[in-house]
Amino acid sequence: MKHRAYISLGTNLGSREDNLHNAIEHLGNHPDIEVKDISSIYETLPVGLEEQPSFLNMALKLDTYLNAQELLDALADIEAKMGRIRHRIWGPRIIDLDLLFFDEETIVTQDLIVPHPRILERAFVLIPLLELDPQLIHPRDGVPLKDAAQEPNIVKQGVKMFKKRPQSRG
Repeated sequence: MKHRAYISLGTNLGSREDNLHNAIEHLGNHPDIEVKDISSIYETLPVGLEEQPSFLNMALKLDTYLNAQELLDALADIEAKMGRIRHRIWGPRIIDLDLLFFDEETIVTQDLIVPHPRILERAFVLIPLLELDPQLIHPRDGVPLKDAAQEPNIVKQGVKMFKKRPQSRG
């Protein structure tokens, strides 16, 4: 059965734009994942641990035959192949791949929470995600993401266009 998933990508070490492209290539080479659309790339200030380089962030729309846990495992494998080392929470990283949505499912396990628990708090996730689908609704909260992006508690400072996305893939 084919599933629709949305993921976010972030990087602030090395050749940041190349890191994003390499992650997309890894995803596209997976036999059970099809990259359907990619957002623009945004440069963003770090959140949490502020004494580190700025990030490049984007989002992807995927179709996959993997279940949510298998997709999470595939994302972790790509991070490992690209040299991701988890030193500390919110620290610098060569690549970060987060599963945001998986169909309209709400999943809570020891390893996986879907929808991602901080989507509605982070402009650097909401802005690229809304490029992919401006009609997305948070499956757990029923909140249209476009409404959440307008909330005053969403800090948009520090999120700026880095590179406009190519024409939509559909």
